[in-house]
Amino acid sequence: MLNVQRLKVLREVAAQGSFSAAADALSYTQSAVSQAVARLEAETGVTLIERNRRGVRPTAAGAALVEHADGILARLDAAEAEVSAIAGVRGGRLRMASFPTAGATLMPVAIATFRAAHPEVELSLAEGEPEEIVPRLRAGEFDLVLVYEFRGVSEKLGAGMRRFELLDDPMHVALPIGHELAKRDTVRLGDLRGESWVQTSSATPYARYVVRSCHAAGFEPRVSFESDDFQTVQGLVAAGVGVALIPQLALSTVRDDIVIRPLRSRGPTRGVLAATPRGTAVMPAVATMVDVLRTAAHRYEESFG
Repeated sequence: MLNVQRLKVLREVAAQGSFSAAADALSYTQSAVSQAVARLEAETGVTLIERNRRGVRPTAAGAALVEHADGILARLDAAEAEVSAIAGVRGGRLRMASFPTAGATLMPVAIATFRAAHPEVELSLAEGEPEEIVPRLRAGEFDLVLVYEFRGVSEKLGAGMRRFELLDDPMHVALPIGHELAKRDTVRLGDLRGESWVQTSSATPYARYVVRSCHAAGFEPRVSFESDDFQTVQGLVAAGVGVALIPQLALSTVRDDIVIRPLRSRGPTRGVLAATPRGTAVMPAVATMVDVLRTAAHRYEESFG
């Protein structure tokens, strides 16, 4: 029996015209795409993809299989939708993942609310940064993920995702309690020129966005310390070794020996959203959880005025 995931890979290679473009679209490695096609060719006993200097294209057998694959995958999606509609949210499972700060704030409330109304549904939650969990969503390991994107920049989730906006998560300035700027009600990003900085690892989208925001304010931040744990970031700020930008979702617990100040005007902000794969039917349990998350996000925003 032909493997459904490998049929999806073949269809993407045919659509994109190259192994590398198909790998990007699927969030696979190029090697994984090549191996999937090779396995499919071994299963069928025929060459499915021709390779030449201009790229790749399906053979006659490959084109025929792609056409069948379109029908097969559409039928599977329809079957999933029909079964889900019959089952509603009376059973089954819902596999979720979230970035850490939303996992500590929005998700517990949403899970408790959902479970109280639908105890028959088996819920699971994994944790990771968006760049880690989005490929796993596309690979079918999760049904729904919570991720963040930064407003006004081009780094997005990309194609193949169904998006549900939840809230804006503004960044605030964290200062040592005795810092001169702690006396102000608001702080401008440019006021932090010349300060030592504490931020997340330089390779993360968050750190790149902070640096980009500082550049827009006219200076290069002097990063002295890095940590991907915002409690550690707070501790370093409390020790007086630097200042930091911390998102609101990461400020559910704030140390007594630091001061949090909002940025004047509209400072750097990230958008928090739920995402599901595009091209498959939204299960009733997923749709219900999205509604629960929207309510939780609205109440969270209201609590901060």
